[in-house]
Amino acid sequence: MKRYDTVIFDLDGTLLDTLEDLTDAVNYALRESKMPERTIDEVRRFVGNGVQRLMELAVPDGVSGPVFEETFAKFKEYYGVHCNDKTRAYEGVLPLLRELKEEGYALAIVSNKLDSAVKELSEIYFEGIVTTAIGEKAGVAKKPAPDTVYEALRVLGMPKERAVYVGDSEVDVMTAKNAGLPCISVLWGFRDDAFLREHGAVCFAGTPAEVRNFL
Repeated sequence: MKRYDTVIFDLDGTLLDTLEDLTDAVNYALRESKMPERTIDEVRRFVGNGVQRLMELAVPDGVSGPVFEETFAKFKEYYGVHCNDKTRAYEGVLPLLRELKEEGYALAIVSNKLDSAVKELSEIYFEGIVTTAIGEKAGVAKKPAPDTVYEALRVLGMPKERAVYVGDSEVDVMTAKNAGLPCISVLWGFRDDAFLREHGAVCFAGTPAEVRNFL
C-alpha cells in the first residue's frame, strides 16, 4: 500500500527553472523606471513570496518608492508575455511526473507566482499530467498560508492525511507545516541545503528520482 496518494508541488525552483525569465522581467521593469538592475543571484534570493514581494525587494525603497506601482505593473506586463522565453523543466522532472501519474498519484501545483502564469506554464509543460495548478490571485492567501494547498486538495477530492508537499524554499517548508503535510525539500532549486536546514527542512531530495524513492 502506498504511503501517499497525492503529491503537491511548488513550481519555481522545484519543477521549472524560471530564474532567468524572472530576472529579465525584473530588470526590464527597473530599466523602464530608470532604476539599477539586479543580478540573477539577487533575484534568486528575492523569489518565493510572490511577485509583489519580489519587486518590493528589487525596487529601491520598496513599496514606499514613488513609482513602485508603475514599476510593478511593467514587470507583470512583461512577464505575462515572456514567462517562457528561457524557462525549462529541471532534468528528471517530467519522467518523475509521468511515472507518478501512471501509478495513480493525484498531482497538483501550488505557487506564489501569478495565477495566469502558473496555469500557462502548467499547460505548456505538464498538460495531461498535473490535474490542477493554482497561483497567486485576489482573495486567496498566498503561501506560506495553507489556503492554496487546501484548495488543490479540494479540487483533487483528496484528504490531506495522504498528501505530501514538495518544494525548494523556506516558504515551502512553512507552507507544508501550516497545511499539516510532510515536506520534501529539493536541492536543485533556488535555496541550498544549509539554508533549508536553518529554516526547518528535515527531508531532502537531491534528484527527482529521490522524490520517488521517498514516496
